[in-house]
Order: sequence, then C-alpha cells, then structure tokens
Amino acid sequence: MQAQDLRLFQAALGLSEPWQVVSVEFDPGGKRLDLRIDFEKGARFACPECGREGCPVHDREEKTWRHLDFFQHQAYLTARVPRVICPEHNTRLVEVPWARERSGFTLLLEALIMAMVREMPVATLAGLVGETDMRIWRVVHHYVDEAVEAQELCGVERVGIDETSSRRGHEYVSVFADLDQHRGVFCVEGKDHETVQAFSLFLETHGGDPARVSEVCQDMSEAFLKGTLTYLPAAEITFDRYHVRSHLSKAVDEVCREEAKHHQELLKNTRYMWLKRLKNLTERQRDLLDELLAQPLDTVRAYTLSQQFDSVYELDDPDTAEEYLRRWIAEVDESGLEPVQKFARMLEDHWLGVIRWHHSRVSNGLLEGLNSLIQAAKRRARGYRTNRNFIAMIYLIAGKLNAGPVIA
Repeated sequence: MQAQDLRLFQAALGLSEPWQVVSVEFDPGGKRLDLRIDFEKGARFACPECGREGCPVHDREEKTWRHLDFFQHQAYLTARVPRVICPEHNTRLVEVPWARERSGFTLLLEALIMAMVREMPVATLAGLVGETDMRIWRVVHHYVDEAVEAQELCGVERVGIDETSSRRGHEYVSVFADLDQHRGVFCVEGKDHETVQAFSLFLETHGGDPARVSEVCQDMSEAFLKGTLTYLPAAEITFDRYHVRSHLSKAVDEVCREEAKHHQELLKNTRYMWLKRLKNLTERQRDLLDELLAQPLDTVRAYTLSQQFDSVYELDDPDTAEEYLRRWIAEVDESGLEPVQKFARMLEDHWLGVIRWHHSRVSNGLLEGLNSLIQAAKRRARGYRTNRNFIAMIYLIAGKLNAGPVIA
C-alpha cells in the first residue's frame, strides 16, 4: 500500500506522533480489514502511573482491538504497545489513545455500542456488530459503573422510592429518584428497609447528606416506611397517590369477583371495566356501565365509593381535603363492604402520609413512567440474565447518565 494511503488511514484514526499506521491488509473473502500501528524508533512515552515524560521503552506487548466496521467488513487495529521504565514506578504498560486499558474494542466502537444499547436489546446489538452479548455487557457495565460513581448528589432533597420486578416471581430492584432533577440516581436489589440504608450510604459517598432529604414519596409498604424513618430521619413522608389508589382498586376488584360468583351473567367480562378510569372506557363499555350503575349491586356501590375517593386529590385546601376524607371513611364504615372497609383502615393507619400529599404535592408519577419504559425494555430483551444487567439498563433509561467514552 502506498504511503499516501497509509497517511489517509492514519488521519481517519486521528493518530498523532509517535503513532503511525505502518501496514493495511484487506481480506475481501474474510470480510476483514487489519491495520497495524507502530511508533517511531527511539520514541519515548509518559509513565501512565505518574505522567512523568520521556520514559524509555523497555519492551513491547502486541495487542489487537476491534474497530468500527469498514463498510460491511470488520476492522481490527493491532499494535505493539510499549512498556516504559519509570524511575518511580518501574515498568508500566503505556496507555494507547484509541482504546481504554483491558478493552478489546476501540473507543469509537465502544461509543457506538453505548449509543445503540439505549435503543435496542443487547442480544440484538451483539448480533448486529458480530460480537457476543457478554462482551457487549462488559462495555456497558464499565461505562455505566463509571457514570454512576461520578454522580454528584449534593442537591438531593426530595426523593421518590419505588420497586420494579426484575424477573417473574418475587425478584425486585428498588429505584431511588431525585424528584427535582427528574431522574433515577440509585438502584439496588431487593425492596426491604435495607435498600433505603444502601441509598443513604450511597448519598453520603456522592456529596449528598441524608439529613438534608426533606421529602420522600413512596408506597405504604412497611419495609420502605421502616427504612425511611430509620435512615432518612429528617424527611416528611408522602404516600404516593397512585399506590394509594391501587389499593382501593384491589378492594373494588375483590368485591366484584366475590359478587360475580352469584351474578355471573350480569357481571360477566366486566371485571377490568370497574378498574379503568372513565375517560379510558370504550363507548360500548360506557353504555354497559350506565346500565349496571342502575343495578342494586355491591360492585356498583364499591365503584361509586372509589370514584368519590378520587375527588380528595382534586381539593386544594388540606383542611378541606382531610375533612372530606373523614366523611368518606364514615360512609365506607356504613357500607358493609368489607374489602373497602379494610382499605379505609389502611388509610387511618397511614393517615399522616396520605394527608401529607396535600402539603407536598409530590408523587411517583416520574417513577411510574420510568417503570413503564423499564418493563418495556425488559420485554423487548425477553428478560435479563442477571439483576446486574437489569440495573445497568435502569440507569441508562432512568438515570440521564453521560455513560460512554470521551472522544477527543
């Protein structure tokens, strides 16, 4: 290959002295392009440990990296990487400008991987670039871990806590969000009180202060409640309105399923209709609902109470809202609907956190939306082999992280 062609590849790779492209081999049958890189004779390098300039070369190690494809052909860079002699640190392997240490990919290929992994499952990406998914995951974990550790959390004061299922069964990870910055900042396996302790320690080691967290929005699980009271002691607790409402929906569903045993024809195929918002019903469902609301059914009474409960979140004045909720509970007590009465007892047991919403106006709507994206990604990927992989994807989707190599 002519010298001008070598210089063209050298310019395309962005190489500068003492590095230079010394040969290019193209195998059209094997669909492979190999570029060999070397350095000028007598070149000296900085010590990678302390940055001391002018260290002499001791010996060389040959290494190969996968690079961006050249059209439809896989491209590889091979170089004899020098080990230099430093007066302070003895023999050290030089860092090359086109790849990070202990990586089999160039920085440009890793940048492409990190850009594409946000948009498609890792298995699909691995097939697209012709690598194993394990090699792709190693790249993802390196840059996600790096970005997570680089977070500065000194301004975190309002936190949302939610769990999301990692696999079928009862495996979960907990996600902690900065509600002011609208992003997830910490993920950990489990959904017990120790997850809050782990977040508190993470916050401390990243410039934050658990004592400065003034507001926490969470569900009514005893585990999260215990963790917040113990490890975020200065925080006021707001029980997320959507989680509160989900408990009432379960109560209505319980009433419906029990009554359907005795009124099968009347309530057939209506179970999920009672759980939907009115605006989300089809025209046919609305017509059916209008007919059923005229029937003397326990399900109708439970549904009507659930619709009345929603009005508490439409009231602006906290005192008015509290009085409205007390009257609603009194009406539930008289209804004889045991599942809804059980829900009312839950409200009373968590009264301060329920009413707190009218002062804080915070919710985990952000986390609910992120959870939808997370679960959609999990379905596209047909699940993740490990929780570590799942957590890495949560950070990429919810964390707004600058995860990837810095290309000079």
